[in-house]
Order: sequence, then structure tokens, then C-alpha cells
Amino acid sequence: MISSVRGEILSIGLDHVVIEVGGVGFAVQATPATLATLRRGEQAMLHTALVVREDSLTLFGFADADARELFGLLQTVSGIGPRLALATLAVLDPDKLRSALVEGNITVLTQVPGIGRKGAERLTLELRDKVTALAGPTDGSPVVAAPGVLRAEVVEALAGLGFPAKQAEQAVDKVLSEGDGHTTSSVLRAALATLGRKR
Repeated sequence: MISSVRGEILSIGLDHVVIEVGGVGFAVQATPATLATLRRGEQAMLHTALVVREDSLTLFGFADADARELFGLLQTVSGIGPRLALATLAVLDPDKLRSALVEGNITVLTQVPGIGRKGAERLTLELRDKVTALAGPTDGSPVVAAPGVLRAEVVEALAGLGFPAKQAEQAVDKVLSEGDGHTTSSVLRAALATLGRKR
């Protein structure tokens, strides 16, 4: 499986990005939120999932490993294919999706085009137990990753965006030292803001 790609952004479409890796341009399907973080001509790294069909090989890309794991988990439910799984993550970020599944919040899940009430009920029934161990509090609080794992993921993401490793580590350490309850996405945003001020 191709679990990540890193390289120069050649082009960005409405639903995909083309990243050059070792002289080969990979078309990677992604959510609008992920595409909005990318810039043509810049270096980037995406966590990816390769979906193999009889007539196609399709790469799906995500800003963090958390979203990729949920993408795979969603497809274990009958009736949920890769396109609908990606649409779900386009509408609901990983934290909100986990909370909705754990709480059985049908209203939130049916905001996704293509998921009706029965589909939402099936999702909560089949995935609630699978995400509970990772979701922590069920009061809507963000999912918190282990500090070591979180630090490594964010540093890798920043390096993929072209920041020097040392500079990325310092920015992430600074963010992590300022309180707890961090998620991968919140630390990445804060670290990018810190690095932006340094430039």
C-alpha cells in the first residue's frame, strides 16, 4: 500500500491534486479542506490510501493519519465506498465525525450528501465501539493523540511542507508546551502560525 506521498505540487483541481514523486505525477483525490492547504510549486506530504478496483487504482490523500484511518474505517460499513467516505470527511472533520459516531448523532451524520437516516444509524451501530477507544470523552471534546505520536506526525507534516526539521521541531515543541488537549490538526495550525511569524 502507498501510505504517503511527498513531492512538488504540479497542479490542483476541484477534487484532486497532482504531486510529482520521483519524476512521476500522482493524481491524489482529496477533500476541499486538504486541497486548500496546498500550493502549486511547493513541496507537500499527504497521508494516502490506495483503493484497488478491477478497472482502476485510485489514491486518496489526507492532511493527517487520523483522517486516513477514519477513511478506511468508514468503508468497513456496508454501502460506504471510497467516494462516500471521502465526502463524509469533506463535510465532517475527524473530531466531529468521531463524536457523532460515539454519541449516535444521526442529525450530524445525515448532513453528508448520500447518507440517509438508515445509513447514519448503520454507521453508528457498526463503528461506535471501534472509535470509542480512540475518541476519549464523548462530550464533543476533540480526540487527543499521544504526545509522542502527535509530535512526530506534525513534524513530518511540516517537513513535507518544506520547513527545516529543526525549525519544525522547535515550533511543535513550543505549541505542545502551551497547555494540553491538543489534536494533530490544532498543533499543525498553531505550528504553522508560529513558523509564519518567524519568516
